[in-house]
Amino acid sequence: MQQSAVPELAHAQPRPIHWLATATATAVAAVVALSSALQPGAATAAQPATGATVKSAPAAAAPPTTTGVAFPLHCGRAKAVVAGKATGDLDGDGKPETVAVVHCDTAMGTPPDAVYVLTRATDTGRPRVVATLVDPKDRLNVTDFTVRAEAVTATLLGYSSSDVPSCCPDLKTPAKWQWKNNAFIRSTPADAHSV
Repeated sequence: MQQSAVPELAHAQPRPIHWLATATATAVAAVVALSSALQPGAATAAQPATGATVKSAPAAAAPPTTTGVAFPLHCGRAKAVVAGKATGDLDGDGKPETVAVVHCDTAMGTPPDAVYVLTRATDTGRPRVVATLVDPKDRLNVTDFTVRAEAVTATLLGYSSSDVPSCCPDLKTPAKWQWKNNAFIRSTPADAHSV
């Protein structure tokens, strides 16, 4: 018998690594075959009839903006300025409200702040003032203003008498407003400390 001039082929004597490679290739082929057999069915969505209107799902409600809002603040020749704002769902209806701290833009003195709650009108979707938390007639300034956990909190700076100059409030009162029984109820926060 004549011997071959070509050395023995590598696959002529299988080793464990060859069996492992073959098993892996077989497993991959089985997964590919099974996945093609388990494809989802064809889409069955029908096109709307001619002339029918298609409405998309409503987008998440955006909080009302303060732009263009006519605040019930009488500034004479000066204009109303939004000094701060925050948003949150104050009444638990799933739609956010905007709370704005507003005062007249004056060149002298410290103008009193007003705090207004805005929501969107149901018929037009435009922002509108629905509540006044701080009236400018009270001669208060608002600091530490936040909206969190369906509540508005702030520190109110005021005056003990009309003799105190408007530059230098001498009273500091923490305040908290929450929506209860269809009204904003003012209270003093539990963790407030008097100064």
